[in-house]
Amino acid sequence: MLGRPFSSVLFVMVLFGCAQASDSRRFVAFETTIAEAQEAIRTGSTTCREIVTTHLARIDAYDELLNAITVINPEAVTRADEIDAALAAGDELGPLFCVPMLIKDNFDTSDMVTTGGSIALMENVPPNDAFMVRKIREADAIVIAKTNMAEWAFSARQSVSSSFDTTRNAYALDRVPAGSSGGTASGVAASLGLIGLGSDTGNSIRGPSSHLALVGIRSTIGLTSRDGVIPLSFDRDIAGPMGRTVVDVAKVFNVVAGYDPADSYTKLGQGRREDDYTPFLDSDGLNGKTIGILRALVDPEEADTAIVRVFEEAVVDLRRLGADVLDPFEFDVSAQLEREGMFCQRFRYDMWTYLKSLGQDAPISDVLEVLEDGRYSDYVESTLRRNENAPLDVHPSEWEEPCLDYAENMARQAYLTTLVKAMDAAGVDALVYPSWTCIPAPIERGNEEYCGDNSQLIAPATGMPAITVPMGFTYTNYPVGLQILARPFSEGLLFQLAFAYEQGTKHRRPPGDFPSLESDS
Repeated sequence: MLGRPFSSVLFVMVLFGCAQASDSRRFVAFETTIAEAQEAIRTGSTTCREIVTTHLARIDAYDELLNAITVINPEAVTRADEIDAALAAGDELGPLFCVPMLIKDNFDTSDMVTTGGSIALMENVPPNDAFMVRKIREADAIVIAKTNMAEWAFSARQSVSSSFDTTRNAYALDRVPAGSSGGTASGVAASLGLIGLGSDTGNSIRGPSSHLALVGIRSTIGLTSRDGVIPLSFDRDIAGPMGRTVVDVAKVFNVVAGYDPADSYTKLGQGRREDDYTPFLDSDGLNGKTIGILRALVDPEEADTAIVRVFEEAVVDLRRLGADVLDPFEFDVSAQLEREGMFCQRFRYDMWTYLKSLGQDAPISDVLEVLEDGRYSDYVESTLRRNENAPLDVHPSEWEEPCLDYAENMARQAYLTTLVKAMDAAGVDALVYPSWTCIPAPIERGNEEYCGDNSQLIAPATGMPAITVPMGFTYTNYPVGLQILARPFSEGLLFQLAFAYEQGTKHRRPPGDFPSLESDS
Protein backbone atom coordinates (compact mmCIF):
# COMPACT_ATOMS: atom_id res chain seq x y z
CA MET A 1 0.00 0.00 0.00
CA LEU A 2 2.84 2.40 0.77
CA GLY A 3 4.85 1.82 -2.40
CA ARG A 4 3.67 2.06 -5.95
CA PRO A 5 1.90 -1.21 -6.77
CA PHE A 6 2.36 -0.41 -10.46
CA SER A 7 5.89 0.08 -11.68
CA SER A 8 6.39 -2.31 -14.55
CA VAL A 9 6.13 -1.38 -18.20
CA LEU A 10 5.38 -5.04 -18.91
CA PHE A 11 2.38 -4.87 -16.59
CA VAL A 12 1.13 -1.81 -18.44
CA MET A 13 1.46 -3.61 -21.76
CA VAL A 14 -0.52 -6.54 -20.40
CA LEU A 15 -3.26 -4.18 -19.31
CA PHE A 16 -3.31 -2.58 -22.75
CA GLY A 17 -3.60 -6.01 -24.31
CA CYS A 18 -6.77 -6.62 -22.32
CA ALA A 19 -8.48 -3.44 -23.54
CA GLN A 20 -11.41 -4.15 -25.80
CA ALA A 21 -11.73 -0.89 -27.74
CA SER A 22 -13.24 -1.26 -31.17
CA ASP A 23 -10.65 1.14 -32.60
CA SER A 24 -7.21 -0.41 -33.05
CA ARG A 25 -5.52 2.85 -32.11
CA ARG A 26 -4.57 3.34 -28.49
CA PHE A 27 -6.27 6.13 -26.57
CA VAL A 28 -4.17 9.31 -26.39
CA ALA A 29 -4.16 10.65 -22.85
CA PHE A 30 -1.87 13.56 -23.67
CA GLU A 31 -3.71 16.87 -23.05
CA THR A 32 -7.11 15.21 -23.35
CA THR A 33 -10.21 16.82 -21.85
CA ILE A 34 -13.12 15.33 -19.95
CA ALA A 35 -15.40 15.78 -22.96
CA GLU A 36 -12.91 14.16 -25.34
CA ALA A 37 -12.33 11.15 -23.09
CA GLN A 38 -16.02 10.57 -22.48
CA GLU A 39 -16.94 11.03 -26.15
CA ALA A 40 -14.27 8.48 -27.11
CA ILE A 41 -15.94 5.97 -24.79
CA ARG A 42 -19.43 6.75 -26.06
CA THR A 43 -18.42 6.29 -29.68
CA GLY A 44 -16.68 3.00 -28.95
CA SER A 45 -13.23 4.18 -29.98
CA THR A 46 -11.87 3.39 -26.53
CA THR A 47 -12.83 1.95 -23.16
CA CYS A 48 -12.62 3.23 -19.63
CA ARG A 49 -10.00 0.55 -18.94
CA GLU A 50 -7.84 1.90 -21.76
CA ILE A 51 -8.19 5.49 -20.57
CA VAL A 52 -7.07 4.49 -17.08
CA THR A 53 -4.22 2.23 -18.20
CA THR A 54 -2.95 4.86 -20.61
CA HIS A 55 -2.67 7.36 -17.76
CA LEU A 56 -1.01 4.73 -15.59
CA ALA A 57 1.46 4.09 -18.40
CA ARG A 58 2.34 7.78 -18.43
CA ILE A 59 2.95 7.66 -14.70
CA ASP A 60 5.18 4.65 -15.17
CA ALA A 61 7.08 6.32 -17.99
CA TYR A 62 7.45 9.86 -16.67
CA ASP A 63 7.00 10.22 -12.93
CA GLU A 64 10.60 9.29 -12.24
CA LEU A 65 11.43 12.74 -13.63
CA LEU A 66 8.78 14.59 -11.63
CA ASN A 67 8.17 12.68 -8.40
CA ALA A 68 4.62 14.00 -8.46
CA ILE A 69 2.93 10.69 -7.58
CA THR A 70 3.00 9.19 -4.09
CA VAL A 71 0.83 6.06 -4.34
CA ILE A 72 -1.30 4.54 -7.09
CA ASN A 73 -4.78 3.23 -6.47
CA PRO A 74 -4.50 -0.57 -6.84
CA GLU A 75 -8.25 -0.71 -7.63
CA ALA A 76 -8.19 1.87 -10.44
CA VAL A 77 -8.31 -0.66 -13.29
CA THR A 78 -10.97 -2.72 -11.51
CA ARG A 79 -13.09 0.39 -11.15
CA ALA A 80 -12.61 1.14 -14.85
CA ASP A 81 -13.84 -2.36 -15.69
CA GLU A 82 -16.94 -1.76 -13.56
CA ILE A 83 -17.66 1.45 -15.46
CA ASP A 84 -17.21 -0.33 -18.80
CA ALA A 85 -19.65 -3.01 -17.64
CA ALA A 86 -22.17 -0.41 -16.50
CA LEU A 87 -21.94 1.36 -19.84
CA ALA A 88 -22.44 -1.91 -21.70
CA ALA A 89 -25.52 -2.58 -19.60
CA GLY A 90 -26.93 0.85 -20.44
CA ASP A 91 -26.72 2.11 -16.87
CA GLU A 92 -26.73 5.84 -16.26
CA LEU A 93 -23.38 7.10 -14.97
CA GLY A 94 -22.29 10.27 -13.23
CA PRO A 95 -21.01 13.46 -14.88
CA LEU A 96 -17.35 12.58 -14.24
CA PHE A 97 -17.56 8.97 -15.41
CA CYS A 98 -14.11 7.52 -16.11
CA VAL A 99 -12.22 10.74 -15.40
CA PRO A 100 -8.78 9.67 -14.04
CA MET A 101 -8.03 12.05 -11.18
CA LEU A 102 -4.96 12.89 -9.12
CA ILE A 103 -5.65 13.70 -5.47
CA LYS A 104 -3.33 15.65 -3.18
CA ASP A 105 -1.88 13.62 -0.32
CA ASN A 106 -3.82 15.57 2.33
CA PHE A 107 -7.24 14.32 1.13
CA ASP A 108 -8.46 11.29 3.07
CA THR A 109 -8.80 8.20 0.89
CA SER A 110 -10.08 5.06 2.58
CA ASP A 111 -8.23 2.83 0.13
CA MET A 112 -4.85 4.59 0.03
CA VAL A 113 -2.40 6.08 2.48
CA THR A 114 -2.81 9.76 3.35
CA THR A 115 0.32 11.33 4.83
CA GLY A 116 -0.11 15.08 4.53
CA GLY A 117 3.52 15.10 3.46
CA SER A 118 4.69 13.74 6.82
CA ILE A 119 6.56 10.50 7.43
CA ALA A 120 4.72 10.35 10.77
CA LEU A 121 1.54 9.41 8.84
CA MET A 122 3.11 6.87 6.48
CA GLU A 123 0.81 4.17 7.87
CA ASN A 124 -2.32 6.34 7.86
CA VAL A 125 -5.15 4.82 5.83
CA PRO A 126 -8.21 6.84 6.93
CA PRO A 127 -11.51 5.12 7.71
CA ASN A 128 -13.46 7.33 5.28
CA ASP A 129 -13.01 9.38 2.13
CA ALA A 130 -12.84 13.15 2.32
CA PHE A 131 -16.10 14.85 1.28
CA MET A 132 -14.72 15.88 -2.12
CA VAL A 133 -13.24 12.45 -2.77
CA ARG A 134 -16.58 10.86 -1.97
CA LYS A 135 -18.39 13.29 -4.29
CA ILE A 136 -16.12 12.67 -7.28
CA ARG A 137 -16.38 8.91 -6.77
CA GLU A 138 -20.17 9.18 -6.60
CA ALA A 139 -19.90 11.03 -9.94
CA ASP A 140 -17.98 7.97 -11.25
CA ALA A 141 -14.56 9.61 -11.51
CA ILE A 142 -11.62 7.30 -10.79
CA VAL A 143 -8.94 8.24 -8.28
CA ILE A 144 -5.87 6.81 -9.98
CA ALA A 145 -3.18 8.20 -7.67
CA LYS A 146 -2.28 10.51 -4.80
CA THR A 147 0.19 13.37 -5.27
CA ASN A 148 3.11 14.79 -3.33
CA MET A 149 2.91 18.04 -1.39
CA ALA A 150 4.79 20.30 0.97
CA GLU A 151 5.08 18.75 4.41
CA TRP A 152 1.95 19.60 6.43
CA ALA A 153 1.26 22.11 3.58
CA PHE A 154 3.67 24.48 5.35
CA SER A 155 5.41 25.79 2.22
CA ALA A 156 4.06 27.95 -0.58
CA ARG A 157 7.58 27.85 -2.01
CA GLN A 158 8.07 24.20 -2.93
CA SER A 159 6.57 20.72 -2.61
CA VAL A 160 8.97 18.75 -0.41
CA SER A 161 7.73 16.12 2.03
CA SER A 162 9.41 13.82 4.53
CA SER A 163 7.10 11.06 3.26
CA PHE A 164 7.78 11.26 -0.50
CA ASP A 165 10.58 13.80 -1.05
CA THR A 166 10.75 16.52 -3.74
CA THR A 167 8.46 17.27 -6.68
CA ARG A 168 9.83 19.04 -9.76
CA ASN A 169 8.23 21.54 -12.11
CA ALA A 170 7.11 19.79 -15.31
CA TYR A 171 8.15 22.80 -17.42
CA ALA A 172 11.60 23.14 -15.89
CA LEU A 173 12.83 20.11 -13.97
CA ASP A 174 15.39 22.15 -12.07
CA ARG A 175 12.67 24.48 -10.77
CA VAL A 176 10.01 24.29 -8.05
CA PRO A 177 6.33 23.75 -8.87
CA ALA A 178 5.55 26.05 -5.90
CA GLY A 179 3.67 24.58 -2.95
CA SER A 180 1.94 22.98 -1.41
CA SER A 181 -0.10 21.30 -4.17
CA GLY A 182 2.89 20.95 -6.47
CA GLY A 183 2.41 17.23 -7.01
CA THR A 184 -1.10 17.68 -8.35
CA ALA A 185 0.04 20.61 -10.50
CA SER A 186 3.03 18.90 -12.11
CA GLY A 187 1.12 15.63 -12.50
CA VAL A 188 -1.84 17.23 -14.27
CA ALA A 189 0.41 19.46 -16.39
CA ALA A 190 2.30 16.37 -17.62
CA SER A 191 -0.96 14.46 -18.29
CA LEU A 192 -0.34 11.86 -15.59
CA GLY A 193 -3.98 12.42 -14.70
CA LEU A 194 -6.73 14.23 -16.52
CA ILE A 195 -7.45 16.66 -13.67
CA GLY A 196 -6.77 16.83 -9.95
CA LEU A 197 -7.67 18.16 -6.53
CA GLY A 198 -5.53 20.43 -4.39
CA SER A 199 -5.93 22.59 -1.31
CA ASP A 200 -5.23 26.28 -0.80
CA THR A 201 -4.67 27.96 2.56
CA GLY A 202 -2.81 30.94 1.16
CA ASN A 203 -1.53 29.98 -2.26
CA SER A 204 -1.52 26.27 -2.74
CA ILE A 205 -4.03 25.79 -5.58
CA ARG A 206 -3.46 29.05 -7.42
CA GLY A 207 0.32 29.26 -6.99
CA PRO A 208 1.22 25.82 -8.38
CA SER A 209 -1.44 26.24 -11.09
CA SER A 210 0.26 29.46 -12.17
CA HIS A 211 3.70 27.82 -12.22
CA LEU A 212 2.34 24.88 -14.27
CA ALA A 213 0.09 26.66 -16.83
CA LEU A 214 -3.10 25.34 -15.23
CA VAL A 215 -6.47 26.68 -14.19
CA GLY A 216 -7.03 26.58 -10.44
CA ILE A 217 -9.85 28.01 -8.37
CA ARG A 218 -10.05 28.95 -4.71
CA SER A 219 -13.73 29.24 -3.83
CA THR A 220 -15.45 31.58 -1.45
CA ILE A 221 -15.04 30.37 2.10
CA GLY A 222 -18.16 28.36 2.86
CA LEU A 223 -19.00 27.23 -0.66
CA THR A 224 -16.85 24.08 -0.52
CA SER A 225 -16.18 21.52 2.20
CA ARG A 226 -12.82 20.74 3.77
CA ASP A 227 -14.03 17.69 5.66
CA GLY A 228 -11.41 14.95 5.48
CA VAL A 229 -8.65 17.26 4.27
CA ILE A 230 -5.66 17.42 6.62
CA PRO A 231 -5.81 21.03 7.84
CA LEU A 232 -3.23 23.77 7.93
CA SER A 233 -5.50 26.54 9.22
CA PHE A 234 -9.15 25.57 9.14
CA ASP A 235 -10.36 29.17 9.08
CA ARG A 236 -8.50 29.70 5.77
CA ASP A 237 -8.26 26.27 4.14
CA ILE A 238 -10.03 25.69 0.82
CA ALA A 239 -10.03 22.58 -1.38
CA GLY A 240 -10.80 22.40 -5.08
CA PRO A 241 -9.91 21.42 -8.66
CA MET A 242 -6.79 22.13 -10.71
CA GLY A 243 -6.95 21.38 -14.44
CA ARG A 244 -5.75 22.17 -17.92
CA THR A 245 -8.93 23.91 -19.09
CA VAL A 246 -11.56 26.15 -17.54
CA VAL A 247 -14.30 23.79 -18.76
CA ASP A 248 -12.81 20.78 -16.98
CA VAL A 249 -12.32 22.73 -13.76
CA ALA A 250 -15.94 23.95 -13.88
CA LYS A 251 -17.19 20.39 -14.41
CA VAL A 252 -15.35 19.12 -11.35
CA PHE A 253 -16.36 22.20 -9.34
CA ASN A 254 -20.00 21.36 -10.11
CA VAL A 255 -19.50 18.05 -8.32
CA VAL A 256 -17.45 19.12 -5.30
CA ALA A 257 -19.06 22.44 -4.33
CA GLY A 258 -21.93 22.58 -1.88
CA TYR A 259 -23.13 22.14 1.67
CA ASP A 260 -21.62 19.50 3.91
CA PRO A 261 -22.95 19.07 7.46
CA ALA A 262 -19.51 17.83 8.51
CA ASP A 263 -18.01 21.25 7.71
CA SER A 264 -19.73 24.00 9.72
CA TYR A 265 -18.31 26.72 7.47
CA THR A 266 -20.48 25.52 4.58
CA LYS A 267 -23.53 26.91 6.39
CA LEU A 268 -22.26 30.26 5.09
CA GLY A 269 -22.74 29.03 1.55
CA GLN A 270 -26.16 27.43 1.84
CA GLY A 271 -28.35 28.71 -0.97
CA ARG A 272 -25.41 30.42 -2.70
CA ARG A 273 -24.24 27.57 -4.93
CA GLU A 274 -25.18 27.68 -8.60
CA ASP A 275 -26.98 24.61 -9.90
CA ASP A 276 -24.49 24.41 -12.78
CA TYR A 277 -21.40 26.53 -13.45
CA THR A 278 -20.91 25.48 -17.05
CA PRO A 279 -23.59 27.80 -18.54
CA PHE A 280 -21.35 30.69 -17.47
CA LEU A 281 -18.71 29.53 -19.95
CA ASP A 282 -19.18 32.14 -22.65
CA SER A 283 -16.33 32.99 -25.03
CA ASP A 284 -17.78 36.51 -25.20
CA GLY A 285 -17.96 36.71 -21.43
CA LEU A 286 -15.55 39.63 -21.01
CA ASN A 287 -17.54 41.88 -23.29
CA GLY A 288 -19.02 44.76 -21.31
CA LYS A 289 -17.46 43.69 -18.00
CA THR A 290 -15.44 46.23 -16.04
CA ILE A 291 -12.11 44.86 -14.86
CA GLY A 292 -9.94 46.65 -12.31
CA ILE A 293 -6.17 46.40 -12.63
CA LEU A 294 -4.76 46.03 -9.12
CA ARG A 295 -1.43 47.81 -9.62
CA ALA A 296 -0.61 47.43 -5.92
CA LEU A 297 0.30 43.82 -6.74
CA VAL A 298 2.51 44.67 -9.73
CA ASP A 299 5.40 46.42 -7.98
CA PRO A 300 7.90 47.27 -10.75
CA GLU A 301 10.77 47.29 -8.24
CA GLU A 302 10.15 43.70 -7.11
CA ALA A 303 8.42 42.07 -10.07
CA ASP A 304 10.33 40.28 -12.80
CA THR A 305 10.29 42.59 -15.81
CA ALA A 306 9.38 39.72 -18.14
CA ILE A 307 6.30 38.93 -16.06
CA VAL A 308 5.31 42.60 -16.04
CA ARG A 309 5.51 42.62 -19.84
CA VAL A 310 3.29 39.53 -20.05
CA PHE A 311 0.82 41.13 -17.66
CA GLU A 312 0.68 44.31 -19.72
CA GLU A 313 -0.09 42.18 -22.76
CA ALA A 314 -2.89 40.55 -20.76
CA VAL A 315 -4.38 43.97 -20.02
CA VAL A 316 -4.34 44.71 -23.75
CA ASP A 317 -6.03 41.37 -24.39
CA LEU A 318 -8.75 42.11 -21.83
CA ARG A 319 -9.58 45.29 -23.72
CA ARG A 320 -9.44 43.48 -27.06
CA LEU A 321 -11.90 40.91 -25.74
CA GLY A 322 -14.41 43.61 -24.88
CA ALA A 323 -13.71 44.47 -21.25
CA ASP A 324 -13.81 48.00 -19.92
CA VAL A 325 -10.53 48.30 -18.03
CA LEU A 326 -10.06 50.52 -14.99
CA ASP A 327 -6.32 51.03 -14.70
CA PRO A 328 -5.36 51.46 -11.96
CA PHE A 329 -7.86 50.27 -9.42
CA GLU A 330 -6.62 52.10 -6.36
CA PHE A 331 -6.54 50.04 -3.18
CA ASP A 332 -4.00 49.77 -0.35
CA VAL A 333 -3.59 46.05 0.20
CA SER A 334 -0.72 46.47 2.65
CA ALA A 335 -2.80 48.62 5.00
CA GLN A 336 -5.48 45.93 5.18
CA LEU A 337 -2.97 43.23 6.01
CA GLU A 338 -1.71 45.27 8.95
CA ARG A 339 -5.00 44.90 10.82
CA GLU A 340 -4.61 43.12 14.16
CA GLY A 341 -6.08 39.66 14.57
CA MET A 342 -5.83 38.61 10.92
CA PHE A 343 -4.09 35.31 11.63
CA CYS A 344 -3.35 32.94 14.49
CA GLN A 345 -1.38 29.74 15.06
CA ARG A 346 -4.24 27.23 15.21
CA PHE A 347 -2.53 24.37 13.36
CA ARG A 348 -2.03 22.26 16.48
CA TYR A 349 -5.71 22.45 17.44
CA ASP A 350 -6.91 21.81 13.89
CA MET A 351 -4.62 18.78 13.62
CA TRP A 352 -5.86 17.48 16.97
CA THR A 353 -9.40 17.66 15.58
CA TYR A 354 -8.36 15.89 12.37
CA LEU A 355 -6.42 13.15 14.18
CA LYS A 356 -9.45 12.42 16.35
CA SER A 357 -11.44 11.76 13.17
CA LEU A 358 -9.11 8.86 12.34
CA GLY A 359 -10.32 6.94 15.37
CA GLN A 360 -8.28 4.55 17.45
CA ASP A 361 -5.93 3.81 14.55
CA ALA A 362 -4.62 7.37 14.40
CA PRO A 363 -0.79 7.16 14.18
CA ILE A 364 -0.39 10.13 16.53
CA SER A 365 -2.74 12.16 18.73
CA ASP A 366 -0.84 15.47 18.74
CA VAL A 367 1.08 16.71 15.71
CA LEU A 368 3.83 18.06 17.93
CA GLU A 369 4.79 14.50 18.82
CA VAL A 370 6.99 14.60 15.72
CA LEU A 371 9.24 17.11 17.46
CA GLU A 372 10.03 14.49 20.08
CA ASP A 373 11.03 11.71 17.69
CA GLY A 374 12.47 13.72 14.79
CA ARG A 375 9.99 12.65 12.13
CA TYR A 376 10.04 15.88 10.15
CA SER A 377 12.01 17.74 7.49
CA ASP A 378 14.34 20.46 8.72
CA TYR A 379 12.42 23.21 6.96
CA VAL A 380 9.21 22.62 8.94
CA GLU A 381 10.72 22.66 12.43
CA SER A 382 10.41 26.40 13.03
CA THR A 383 6.73 26.39 12.04
CA LEU A 384 6.01 23.41 14.24
CA ARG A 385 7.71 25.10 17.19
CA ARG A 386 5.64 28.26 16.72
CA ASN A 387 2.68 26.08 17.70
CA GLU A 388 4.21 24.72 20.91
CA ASN A 389 2.43 27.22 23.14
CA ALA A 390 -0.94 26.82 21.42
CA PRO A 391 -3.50 24.88 23.48
CA LEU A 392 -4.07 21.38 22.17
CA ASP A 393 -7.78 20.79 22.76
CA VAL A 394 -9.25 24.27 23.20
CA HIS A 395 -10.95 25.96 20.26
CA PRO A 396 -9.02 29.09 19.20
CA SER A 397 -12.04 31.30 19.93
CA GLU A 398 -11.71 30.31 23.61
CA TRP A 399 -8.01 31.07 23.99
CA GLU A 400 -6.83 33.70 26.44
CA GLU A 401 -6.26 35.89 23.38
CA PRO A 402 -9.14 34.63 21.21
CA CYS A 403 -8.58 33.77 17.58
CA LEU A 404 -12.02 34.04 16.06
CA ASP A 405 -13.33 32.03 13.13
CA TYR A 406 -13.70 33.73 9.77
CA ALA A 407 -17.28 34.96 10.08
CA GLU A 408 -16.66 36.45 13.55
CA ASN A 409 -13.17 37.82 12.84
CA MET A 410 -13.59 41.60 12.83
CA ALA A 411 -10.27 42.29 11.08
CA ARG A 412 -10.94 39.92 8.22
CA GLN A 413 -14.53 41.05 7.82
CA ALA A 414 -13.39 44.67 7.78
CA TYR A 415 -10.86 43.87 5.03
CA LEU A 416 -13.63 42.15 3.02
CA THR A 417 -16.11 45.00 3.52
CA THR A 418 -13.55 47.67 2.66
CA LEU A 419 -12.51 45.97 -0.56
CA VAL A 420 -16.05 45.20 -1.73
CA LYS A 421 -17.06 48.81 -1.05
CA ALA A 422 -14.10 50.00 -3.10
CA MET A 423 -15.09 47.69 -5.95
CA ASP A 424 -18.68 48.92 -5.75
CA ALA A 425 -17.59 52.56 -5.78
CA ALA A 426 -15.37 51.96 -8.81
CA GLY A 427 -18.04 49.95 -10.60
CA VAL A 428 -15.77 46.98 -11.29
CA ASP A 429 -16.94 43.41 -11.72
CA ALA A 430 -13.60 41.82 -10.83
CA LEU A 431 -9.94 42.57 -10.18
CA VAL A 432 -6.89 41.13 -11.96
CA TYR A 433 -3.19 40.83 -11.12
CA PRO A 434 -0.37 38.34 -11.76
CA SER A 435 -0.64 35.22 -9.59
CA TRP A 436 3.16 35.43 -9.22
CA THR A 437 5.50 38.26 -10.13
CA CYS A 438 8.63 36.08 -9.91
CA ILE A 439 9.56 33.03 -11.96
CA PRO A 440 9.77 29.55 -10.34
CA ALA A 441 12.84 29.33 -8.11
CA PRO A 442 15.59 26.75 -8.60
CA ILE A 443 14.90 23.69 -6.46
CA GLU A 444 18.15 24.04 -4.54
CA ARG A 445 17.20 27.63 -3.66
CA GLY A 446 13.45 27.22 -3.28
CA ASN A 447 13.34 29.09 0.02
CA GLU A 448 16.00 31.72 -0.66
CA GLU A 449 14.56 32.85 -4.00
CA TYR A 450 10.90 32.76 -3.01
CA CYS A 451 9.24 36.01 -4.08
CA GLY A 452 6.27 37.49 -5.87
CA ASP A 453 3.52 35.28 -4.41
CA ASN A 454 0.40 37.43 -4.77
CA SER A 455 -2.06 34.67 -3.93
CA GLN A 456 -1.46 35.14 -0.20
CA LEU A 457 -2.56 38.75 -0.06
CA ILE A 458 -6.33 39.04 -0.60
CA ALA A 459 -8.45 35.90 -1.01
CA PRO A 460 -7.29 33.94 2.09
CA ALA A 461 -7.95 36.81 4.50
CA THR A 462 -11.15 38.14 2.92
CA GLY A 463 -12.65 34.78 1.98
CA MET A 464 -13.26 36.04 -1.56
CA PRO A 465 -13.03 33.65 -4.53
CA ALA A 466 -10.16 33.80 -7.02
CA ILE A 467 -9.15 31.84 -10.11
CA THR A 468 -5.84 31.69 -11.97
CA VAL A 469 -5.67 31.03 -15.71
CA PRO A 470 -2.60 30.74 -17.98
CA MET A 471 -1.35 34.18 -19.04
CA GLY A 472 1.65 33.11 -21.11
CA PHE A 473 5.31 32.24 -20.63
CA THR A 474 8.49 34.08 -19.75
CA TYR A 475 12.08 33.18 -20.66
CA THR A 476 10.64 30.74 -23.21
CA ASN A 477 9.33 28.13 -20.80
CA TYR A 478 8.22 29.48 -17.41
CA PRO A 479 4.41 29.67 -17.13
CA VAL A 480 2.71 32.76 -15.73
CA GLY A 481 -0.83 32.98 -14.39
CA LEU A 482 -3.43 35.75 -14.48
CA GLN A 483 -5.44 35.86 -11.26
CA ILE A 484 -9.04 37.09 -11.26
CA LEU A 485 -10.71 37.98 -7.95
CA ALA A 486 -14.43 38.66 -7.46
CA ARG A 487 -16.99 39.30 -4.76
CA PRO A 488 -18.06 36.44 -2.48
CA PHE A 489 -20.03 33.66 -4.17
CA SER A 490 -19.27 35.01 -7.65
CA GLU A 491 -17.69 31.78 -8.88
CA GLY A 492 -19.94 31.78 -11.93
CA LEU A 493 -18.55 35.16 -12.95
CA LEU A 494 -15.00 33.95 -12.37
CA PHE A 495 -15.55 30.97 -14.65
CA GLN A 496 -17.11 33.28 -17.25
CA LEU A 497 -14.20 35.73 -17.26
CA ALA A 498 -11.52 33.04 -17.10
CA PHE A 499 -13.09 31.10 -19.96
CA ALA A 500 -13.41 34.16 -22.18
CA TYR A 501 -9.77 35.07 -21.51
CA GLU A 502 -8.59 31.49 -22.05
CA GLN A 503 -10.47 31.13 -25.33
CA GLY A 504 -9.40 34.55 -26.53
CA THR A 505 -5.69 33.97 -25.89
CA LYS A 506 -5.01 30.20 -25.93
CA HIS A 507 -1.84 30.59 -23.88
CA ARG A 508 -1.57 27.10 -22.47
CA ARG A 509 0.86 24.69 -24.05
CA PRO A 510 2.05 21.38 -22.60
CA PRO A 511 5.51 20.85 -21.09
CA GLY A 512 7.98 19.55 -23.65
CA ASP A 513 9.52 16.67 -21.71
CA PHE A 514 6.35 14.55 -21.51
CA PRO A 515 5.11 13.85 -25.05
CA SER A 516 2.39 11.45 -26.02
CA LEU A 517 3.56 7.87 -25.53
CA GLU A 518 1.52 6.93 -28.57
CA SER A 519 3.56 9.22 -30.83
CA ASP A 520 6.74 7.47 -29.68
CA SER A 521 5.47 3.95 -30.46
